[in-house]
Amino acid sequence: MSTAPHRVAILVYDGVKLLDVAGPAEVFGEANLLGADYRITLVSTTGADATSSIGMRVAVDASTTTQPDPDTFLIPGGDVYPRTPVTRELAEAARDLAARAGRVASVCSGAFVLGATGLLDGRRATTHWKITGELAARHPKAHVEPDAIYVRDGSVYTSAGVTAGIDLALALVEEDHGPDLSRQVARSLVVYLHRAGGQSQFSAPLQGPPPRSPALRRVVDLVTADPAGPYSLTELAGRLNVSTRHLTRLFREELGTTPARYVESIRFDIAKSLLDQGYSATQTASMAGFPSYESLRRIFARELSITPAAYQRRFATARREQAG
Repeated sequence: MSTAPHRVAILVYDGVKLLDVAGPAEVFGEANLLGADYRITLVSTTGADATSSIGMRVAVDASTTTQPDPDTFLIPGGDVYPRTPVTRELAEAARDLAARAGRVASVCSGAFVLGATGLLDGRRATTHWKITGELAARHPKAHVEPDAIYVRDGSVYTSAGVTAGIDLALALVEEDHGPDLSRQVARSLVVYLHRAGGQSQFSAPLQGPPPRSPALRRVVDLVTADPAGPYSLTELAGRLNVSTRHLTRLFREELGTTPARYVESIRFDIAKSLLDQGYSATQTASMAGFPSYESLRRIFARELSITPAAYQRRFATARREQAG
């Protein structure tokens, strides 16, 4: 294990999210207790302190211009992006420090700052699942992967929302010091060393804008009200008083999917909600309209690469037991 000092520069700015800063910093700090030597410095464009997204002051150690060449340069996210364009001052400061760094990483919407430097052009990247579309639109030369927890492309790393910065920092520690030390850090912080599945385990397609077509909105209402009902193409067309050909065309043109796959996606979201509430996987399969537990297990394996039971253990909030 290398014991040489490793300089980590974290760029902060007004509106930065505290957990994006503190999460990775805690990982590096915990690694120091186990024999690593990460030297963490908070920097800003001018060296002035920053104000976080919740109004707390973030004390800064240096400006980006006076910061020695870092081994790792980390850009956390903030609520200000992508609502507004990245300022020229911030983009230029990030570009300069990135050019002097051994590797560069972003957390959540920090990817927009990386994008403004041009570093994402031609690279794979990710960000919070809610804003992957905006990142792809703003930086069309980047290859955005919406379901990744974190992505490495050469010496550039990007990660998903908020706590994914911890996953990324653990990966960096593993790269520097091997899996044994990173596993000890994860155990000390009581977090997973490698999370199964991707961002889709935290997102729900139906949380987005409802379909524009009244017929498709009616499909959502029908399946949500009675998930176990019969919803074949013929059944749906009959209940909506449209032809099967017209309904198929509506799904293809507006949603880019088939009626059967869309119904399945609604049931999948309902199943995740039921597991969140503490229902067993067998109960969930029946209540969400799946013909069997096996069919529920298959869609979880396909979408999240885990079983319904594993999803419930890792990501759901169990119902509180009533005191007897």
